Amino acid sequence: MTNDEPVLRTGDADKELEELLGERLDEFNSAATGVDEETDFSVRVTDRNGETIGGLTGWTWGELGGIELLWVREDHRHAGWGTRLLRAAEAEARRRGCTRMTLSTYSFQAPEFYARHGYREAGRLPGVPGGHEDVYFFKDLSG
Repeated sequence: MTNDEPVLRTGDADKELEELLGERLDEFNSAATGVDEETDFSVRVTDRNGETIGGLTGWTWGELGGIELLWVREDHRHAGWGTRLLRAAEAEARRRGCTRMTLSTYSFQAPEFYARHGYREAGRLPGVPGGHEDVYFFKDLSG
């Protein structure tokens, strides 16, 4: 064994490693597709005091947009904020040239919500703790 032998380490979250991997994968993906790296966006709704009522994070990459996270504070749920956040994200994705959106949600979260908004189920991955599934959705924004 030599001193320059590679070392494999497992540990807690490593932000530096996450950044490095993201940069390298963006380079690889751009070279493979000819499309620049993905860019993130957010949508936030606040009350008059500036407290967050809800928000959404997403990304765009070429003609594809994605919803990463969507959350509405419990005391403002069922008041249409989820719909407004989702519509704002779709509008931002369209503004950036996207023709499709994708997302995943757990079966105990909001699959019915997305289906009501024109998202079609594309697949399910079982094995989420508690006997749940990860549900994948897709929407054509060009129509």
